[in-house]
Amino acid sequence: MKTIQWGILGTADIAKKQMLPALQRTENAQAHAIASGSGKAETLAEAFHIPKVYHSYDELLDDPDIDAVYIPLPNHLHKEWSIKAARKQKHVLCEKPAALKQAEAVEIKNVCEENKVQFMEAFMYRFHPQHQLVQKMLAGNAIGDVVTMRSSFTFPLQHTEGNIRLHSQADGGGSLYDVGCYCIHAIRQVMGEPDHASAFYSFHENKRSDWAAAGVLTFPDGRLAHFDSGMNAATRNEYEVIGTKGVLRAHQAFIPTERPCRVSIELESGESYSETISDNYYVTGMQSLSLGLLEGRDWPSDGFKENASVLEQLIKS
Repeated sequence: MKTIQWGILGTADIAKKQMLPALQRTENAQAHAIASGSGKAETLAEAFHIPKVYHSYDELLDDPDIDAVYIPLPNHLHKEWSIKAARKQKHVLCEKPAALKQAEAVEIKNVCEENKVQFMEAFMYRFHPQHQLVQKMLAGNAIGDVVTMRSSFTFPLQHTEGNIRLHSQADGGGSLYDVGCYCIHAIRQVMGEPDHASAFYSFHENKRSDWAAAGVLTFPDGRLAHFDSGMNAATRNEYEVIGTKGVLRAHQAFIPTERPCRVSIELESGESYSETISDNYYVTGMQSLSLGLLEGRDWPSDGFKENASVLEQLIKS
């Protein structure tokens, strides 16, 4: 069976803990090469049986056997290497946020279209079946008309010394870019595109990156949604959709991995029910993306330009 050959740019933890294990379990895809200038690539290549190691990203992009690349680099490098990969005719799966500004997203999209390659921002949670269940419930009017939505993603950052999450906001650091972007993405999937977004921040002692953010999105029809993100609080990764007849909650929305995930509904009538689903969304996602390439289908389009636009508004507010 033909497989998609993936190249990995960098040795970030998310590649080591999520993407590379998923590729080992994906029938139609293989990690063909990994590149790093730090010397860590050899260790990961040995651990995950990756055939080729490169000591620069450019060398990996020049490999004619690579079909697609995964980019888990620091946020401020996403645009540069997405564009370089596209110009080498590699399909691109780039970690979020793929762009820090809408103009960057437009440039990435244009270069990918010019070079006839697929691009997706790696909100891999979208492949977990709980979110298809949510969409089915909402489409079936399970909670009535959607009135508002709340989304939260927080965690306690354990190691702060030299942590790239504490880079300045201008370089893509802080809780909004790291985890708040998930909240914005989820809200947009349910409620559509906002016409305004604003936020408040609690800054780390370095005064450059936000420890926490809280914001509001408004929509053309008058509805509101709100979110909070943080790197200084207990772990939460959830959203709730409030309708005219009840409330729907996704309790482990963004980092479920393979543990059971619960979607629940509580109705005004007093009725309640829930469903629990388990799945490795990285394996499911990589199977889907690789199959799309093999069958000549477009990757899912979930408006990464629009997500970048909302993030840019929030940073400027």
